[in-house]
Amino acid sequence: MLNQDMADRFDELADYLEIKGDNPFKIRAYRNAARTLRDLPVELRRELTEGRDLTEIPGIGKEISAKIAEMVNTGHLSTLEKIRAEFPPSLPQLLKLPGLGPKRVKVLLDQVKIATLDDLIAAAKAGRIRELSGFGAKMEASLLDAATKRLDTTVRHLRARAAPQVAAMLERLRQVEGVQQAEVAGSFRRGKETVGDLDFLVAATDAPAVMSAFTGMEGVERVLAQGETKGSILLQNGMQADLRLVAAESYGAALHYFTGSKAHNVATRRRAQQMGLKQNEYGIFLDDAWRAGRTEEEVFAALGLPWIPPELREDAGEIEAAEAGALPELIGGDDLRGDLHNHTIWSDGAETIESMARHAASLGWEYLAITDHSKRLTVANGLDAHRLARQITEIDQLNEQAIGIKILKGSEVDILEDGSLDLPDAILKELDVVIVSIHSKFNLSRDQQTERILRALDNPHVTFLAHPTGRLLLEREPYDLDMDRMLEHIRQRGCFVELNAHPLRLDLNEVYCRRAKELGIPVVINNDAHSIPDFSHHAHGICQARRGWLEKKDVLNSLPLAKLQKKLQATRLT
Repeated sequence: MLNQDMADRFDELADYLEIKGDNPFKIRAYRNAARTLRDLPVELRRELTEGRDLTEIPGIGKEISAKIAEMVNTGHLSTLEKIRAEFPPSLPQLLKLPGLGPKRVKVLLDQVKIATLDDLIAAAKAGRIRELSGFGAKMEASLLDAATKRLDTTVRHLRARAAPQVAAMLERLRQVEGVQQAEVAGSFRRGKETVGDLDFLVAATDAPAVMSAFTGMEGVERVLAQGETKGSILLQNGMQADLRLVAAESYGAALHYFTGSKAHNVATRRRAQQMGLKQNEYGIFLDDAWRAGRTEEEVFAALGLPWIPPELREDAGEIEAAEAGALPELIGGDDLRGDLHNHTIWSDGAETIESMARHAASLGWEYLAITDHSKRLTVANGLDAHRLARQITEIDQLNEQAIGIKILKGSEVDILEDGSLDLPDAILKELDVVIVSIHSKFNLSRDQQTERILRALDNPHVTFLAHPTGRLLLEREPYDLDMDRMLEHIRQRGCFVELNAHPLRLDLNEVYCRRAKELGIPVVINNDAHSIPDFSHHAHGICQARRGWLEKKDVLNSLPLAKLQKKLQATRLT
């Protein structure tokens, strides 16, 4: 069991306890444990195997350590399973709806007897939810929409959440004697922000050994199918994983085929037909004679094309670009030189400015912007002008110590409903980086929301717009916004737009990353870090950027410090 799986169980346990009205200190302990597990850079199952005392880790006491050991050793958490039996089995579906936390779910359970999505939909249509204290007609309509969409969609999972599981499974498969190649295919390999099933491809000399390792993998809830060349399992995190064993001579063809997308595969098969060839998962054929298929490079070469990165395979112009020799040189993880969106203990972060900066320096970064929230976000302990001035002084003092990185002074400033900013120009002009973002009033009309953002961008001190659409993947839809108009305004204004790399956001999506590139708008790939482990978010942002055809030259924080500072200064209109 991976850290993420255990964190999910601690959060679920805390939800049930909150619904029951249990001890708030116990609830907080489980919430903190979940947060600690998600932030850890090492998997605790390995630490336990090596005999480490988990109570040495800050945030993990004896009780939490015992529960972690239970989950690692048995795959179960008895406390959670016991409390689950006290509630309807479909309750977790309600808890995942935007706007519904444990307290509101308790009201729905106690007062309207709502325990399923179907119950909620029926109650909302009958107008029974709006009558409850703390809900109202607007909330009722929002819940009806969210519940309906949740029933209508196939279950998806965050790619970032699936990534540790994929890495562990590939590691195990590659350890099996006789395995020549093993890779994950499908939407995960193409870097999509959410994924359904996981598809593994293996070439090996001992098929039974591979199948045994696959079905006996850690984290398997049950085996769904097991044959000589195909297997399917259900993982404890709810994902299905499928395995296909293929011949070495067909491995590249199969990897291309099962990576997809379907539209890309249709396009390459059409190209093969036009060349008098046949393409399938077994290879490229001429008059039924095998011609290519050992590697993907071999497959593309047989089609007269260079290798196309998986992230581009959406039939969105990649084949035409490959044919013309115009494929982008996609940005890589080593291309970023720093980050311009980070939070510390001054607002809602977990680290000091100095500890964040020193760790960033250890990663080889040249710069780190500290951009704590402004005062409007009271839940995040946002800074007013007086506190921000004190923070500026602290940053200046740290920079004088020459700790190996340039700390840039910044703020994430709330855009108010009328488009004005949450801090006065007098303090904003003292900053290197001024981020503007929306954290409230998500339900404005398309025109109102767009005008709100455009007015904020016209402030002469603004550097870039953060998480532009406000979406939270699988949790909250983007607010209604004229993205084309907004991006054109950013181009004319001469500032930048963020690709927020937090796994729940990945905002911009790949479509608007590509649009920004076409307009010549520099994109900033930021972690939105609230702790040191959050610096790893860059990997998810890079993946999204690659899907948006972004190259190093398209990304602002790929610049060295001196060039970056000139770009930042050029955004100022005064």
